[in-house]
Amino acid sequence: MKEGKPKVLIVEDSKDISDLIALYLEDKYWVQRAYTGEEAVRAARKKEMDLVILDIMLPGLSGYEVLKFIRENNNVPVIVVSAKDTDGDKIIGLQKGADDYLVKPFNPLELAARVEAQLRRFYNLGGAGSGKEPDIIKIQNLTLDCEECCLYKNEQKIILTSKEYKLLKLLMSSPGRIFTKKVIFETVWEEEYLYDSNTIMVYISRLRDYIEEDSKKPRFIVTVRGLGYKFEK
Repeated sequence: MKEGKPKVLIVEDSKDISDLIALYLEDKYWVQRAYTGEEAVRAARKKEMDLVILDIMLPGLSGYEVLKFIRENNNVPVIVVSAKDTDGDKIIGLQKGADDYLVKPFNPLELAARVEAQLRRFYNLGGAGSGKEPDIIKIQNLTLDCEECCLYKNEQKIILTSKEYKLLKLLMSSPGRIFTKKVIFETVWEEEYLYDSNTIMVYISRLRDYIEEDSKKPRFIVTVRGLGYKFEK
């Protein structure tokens, strides 16, 4: 598992239940809370959570709508905790993308054990880029050599600066995932992101010049308006 406390988002409209869950998790995890579906989506947009505990019956957006948003943008584990207790409810939750389903009332120790198991499996499978680093990342006609720290396009070698390499590796390691400017800056430049500068945009433009057939109509590095950037699968 990665260094530092994993971050868990608790999405639960009952403050008492949210407090109970947090009580059993906050020693081992950094806990954030959301009490409505809209709050949950705003938190999920930041791409900073390692696991989500999600109630289905929420004010505003339902838990299923929140789950749909998470699955369209992220692959973090989601544990549904719901009063809906039929087999059909559990099947629907799992089919919609939940990794686990726990029925209320529940034993908080069991929930804590499931959180630990889901995070262990997630990181062991490399879901968040942990574990052994890949030697090669290949997407269509692009190959990123992580030992030489260079890029090959149609087998033609392209030399990258360290920042260009780190940015491209971040994007190519998780194709389809949207990275916010804050996450990109703090990962690549390893400094706190305080304001929106043109630095990231300049580097994105350079990478597009290297890999796109038409940098004005990019098909690999795509801008997601209002969110950030992603590398198309």
